[in-house]
Amino acid sequence: MRRFVPIVVFVFMVLVSYKAFENPYSSSYLTSMKDQVTPVANTEDALYKEIEEKAQEFEKPAEDAVIHDVWKKMPGLNGLEVDIDQSYKKMKKKGTFDESLLVYKQTKPEISLKDLPAAPIFRGHPDKQMVSLNINVSWGEEYIPDILNILKKNKVKATFFIEGKWANKNVDLVEMIQDEGHEIGNHAYNHPDMAKISRDEIQKQIKQTNDILQAITGEKPKWFAPPSGSWTDEVVEQADLLGMETILWTVDTIDWKKPAPDVMVGRVMSKLEGGSFVLMHPTTSVQNGLNDLILKIKQKGYTIDTVTKMLDEKRLK
Repeated sequence: MRRFVPIVVFVFMVLVSYKAFENPYSSSYLTSMKDQVTPVANTEDALYKEIEEKAQEFEKPAEDAVIHDVWKKMPGLNGLEVDIDQSYKKMKKKGTFDESLLVYKQTKPEISLKDLPAAPIFRGHPDKQMVSLNINVSWGEEYIPDILNILKKNKVKATFFIEGKWANKNVDLVEMIQDEGHEIGNHAYNHPDMAKISRDEIQKQIKQTNDILQAITGEKPKWFAPPSGSWTDEVVEQADLLGMETILWTVDTIDWKKPAPDVMVGRVMSKLEGGSFVLMHPTTSVQNGLNDLILKIKQKGYTIDTVTKMLDEKRLK
């Protein structure tokens, strides 16, 4: 029997090899390869030329970041350029020009936020159909779990600006906020009037809070929201030296005055537009009105996302 073993092994290997390497000239192999090859656009096709001619009607130039007279530092917005080849590929099956089948490439602006001098940021680009919920936290821990549940139910991410002193006492809530995928920013250490303290104290307030939040989350915050919106050029410059942008707001809920939820929602919606930062706190008004506010913002066609996403130059569509 032993002399037959090599023969059996040899036959087995031949059979395996035959199955592993399909005939490259078989019809099934050629068909599968054909499906993987991207056809080359026919630039002489009338449809291709029509797409080329009409492309400019649908393209939008990139817009640079600027220092606005009112809104101070404002992000730019990517441009849109028609991808002729990909648009042709999608329309070729139909055989006629169809605006809905145009494929776009985004083009970056020449000047970004990082290229501008230190200045506060009150809003995103007005043509970006997005709204950010900025939640400043230095009290109201009893409302945080409910607020997080509402955000989760609505699949919304917010930016929580957290006071350092509060974070030290509520490590579990800071971790909960991070675990839910929300963004965490710096709200100074003990809620001082930043416009009335010294340069050294400004640095201390921001850096101490960064250290606390980084120890809890593993990440250094890149956004700073001065308590009560109190700032000076010195405050903004000191934050800039720490590699941070100073974030303020476009629309204020004034929730600390405990307005009825429908009053709060109405106030926000009457002023809301693309690029808005909506300021709020963990309060009973937000707890009871946040769900309705989110629904109404979405009904107006706005996406809701973090400060980082808002200040990104990427167009949503």
